[in-house]
Amino acid sequence: MKTEINKLLIANRGEIACRVIRTARKLGIKTVAVYSDADKNSLHTTMADESYNIGPAASQLSYLNKQKIIDVAKLSQAQAIHPGYGFLSENAEFADLCEKENIIFVGPPSSAITDMGIKSTSKSIMSAAGVPIIGGYHGEDQSDTRLKEEAGKIGYPVMLKAVRGGGGKGMRIVPTVSDFDEALASARREALKSFDDDVMLVEKFVENPRHVEVQVFGDKHGNYVYLFERDCSVQRRHQKIIEEAPAPDLPEEVRREIGEAAVRAAKAVNYVGAGTVEFIMDPNHKFYFMEMNTRLQVEHPVTEMVTSTDLVEWQLQVASGAKLPMNQDAIKLRGHSFEARIYAEDPTNNFLPGAGPLWHLEPPVADANTRIETGVREGDEVSTFYDPMIAKLVVWSHDRQSALDKLRQHLEDYHIVGVKTNINFLSTLASHKEFQAGEVHTEFIPLHNDSLFPTSKKLSPQVLCQAALALILNEQQEAVKLASIDTDPFSPFGCGSGVRINEYLCRQIHLNDGDNQVKINVTYKANGSYDMEVDGESFEVFGKLKVTGRVSIMEHTINGQRQAVKVALYNNAVHVFAQAGGVEIGLPTPEYLEDSSSGSMGDRAPMQGDITHVYVQPGAAVEKGDPLLAMESMKMEYIIKAPRKGIIKDILVAKGDNIQKNAALVAYQKDEK
Repeated sequence: MKTEINKLLIANRGEIACRVIRTARKLGIKTVAVYSDADKNSLHTTMADESYNIGPAASQLSYLNKQKIIDVAKLSQAQAIHPGYGFLSENAEFADLCEKENIIFVGPPSSAITDMGIKSTSKSIMSAAGVPIIGGYHGEDQSDTRLKEEAGKIGYPVMLKAVRGGGGKGMRIVPTVSDFDEALASARREALKSFDDDVMLVEKFVENPRHVEVQVFGDKHGNYVYLFERDCSVQRRHQKIIEEAPAPDLPEEVRREIGEAAVRAAKAVNYVGAGTVEFIMDPNHKFYFMEMNTRLQVEHPVTEMVTSTDLVEWQLQVASGAKLPMNQDAIKLRGHSFEARIYAEDPTNNFLPGAGPLWHLEPPVADANTRIETGVREGDEVSTFYDPMIAKLVVWSHDRQSALDKLRQHLEDYHIVGVKTNINFLSTLASHKEFQAGEVHTEFIPLHNDSLFPTSKKLSPQVLCQAALALILNEQQEAVKLASIDTDPFSPFGCGSGVRINEYLCRQIHLNDGDNQVKINVTYKANGSYDMEVDGESFEVFGKLKVTGRVSIMEHTINGQRQAVKVALYNNAVHVFAQAGGVEIGLPTPEYLEDSSSGSMGDRAPMQGDITHVYVQPGAAVEKGDPLLAMESMKMEYIIKAPRKGIIKDILVAKGDNIQKNAALVAYQKDEK
């Protein structure tokens, strides 16, 4: 029986909430948004027809509050709830609660979530269904001793996984037996925090495999299809950052076999709705079941692009009781698509997640073959409470190479100021010769670390001249503003041209090129141009600024070569965006503003977060690399390690403390160097 959905509550936030709202609006379905205190001004709340506050910023008190969300659904008279991904999307209790309250859960039945949500159970079901699996320990004895014993039997390296895990959380690769205890303790803490369950399984770690997953769909009438595969092999911290469909260089026979295996997996648990069956694949194209995500995946847009479908629309149709819109024979593979996840993170610092304001946000122009999936606008903040993803850049073209070319171009056109991002890293990755050749696997980033993170090159003199010119022209604009409010028309403070009688003004501008400070000698000339000297090389520079909001367009010439770039001055740095991408050139901090308390007094927090564990006590002797503390931020746990040998004088934080970025964590004895 088909049930009409006229109003839909989205039990999520950010880009996936906005994504669901767009399709619902297209179908004429009214939408209800929920939001935490931290998200009260978020984009999804303004896009929805109605929005309701569901509690504090902490997800346990808001987006994971099952009863509160049910109460809002009843209050707003929503007939259905779409859980998005993450949060309650794979929570069987929530699916049961929706059914009990006669609310449609846009997802699979709770039995399928339970069967596939516990990895040890799912492995047994898959084996019985004829889906290839990898062996390991999935037993009930969860003592640390037993798990370590089983790891020894399997043989290192092994993979620890939370049985209810997903998204790389509660997962650790253990290279040797000496790494086991710390890895297990950390994985358990993270799993307990994320899934309220620290039960683990141990599997043999297959080195350098591909991560290939299949999009499946089932309806309530027993119909099943697969919408081909995605390759999500390139990852950091076991989390995907770039995905593509179809998988490169996959033989058609293997494509059919892996698709049919995924359908067998879905049928084995009477699956309904959108699901993704994840496999690891060895170099010989042999594939093994890894897990099934019983929800819509983050990377679903690449499947939509190559199959000309709207998977959210399919979800809503199936949830209302309709049959699948297409059978297997009607689903055709078309062209190639990439998705790059734009994160607030620092790739050069082990992809450390960041938070802060999106002071300037300018994505590339979207069109029929380019999608910008986002839940933020310029001026919004990337919060420490949630995942630091800013957007998903999705492109399509007729073949893999042209799609990759389009991806690289759009990455160069993606401009963000306010937080560090992975945009330049993604551009480097997409340009890597092995990636271009489709030679991808899960160890791609570590294997190609040297070429993906080359030794920092000096900025070109031309870029340094651009930064210096931007500073000069900005000073002149500020002087003009000052003159407009000054009643003295002869005030020297209203002139920034540098013009002098019978002589030229000379000055030095200091810029930071990484850790090196560069001095630029600038001579102001009567015709409004500038002579700039960088490392003994001279340049004739001329330009003008056109303010366009927070970023200005700077038209300029350097030694006769004309160019237009975008520039922004923010947070003691000059940001220059040219055709080859963006660079940030820091301005030296005056000595009188430098923090004299930093340095040998102790280690500092790399980000805002919660202290989850303290490994050391005052008086402890530590070696470089020893764990000091564990902290959680952006839903992930990070181990803070000693940067050097020394004696710990004091612990400046305690378990449970919420600390700010750069907060002092421990103090070393002063006589230790």
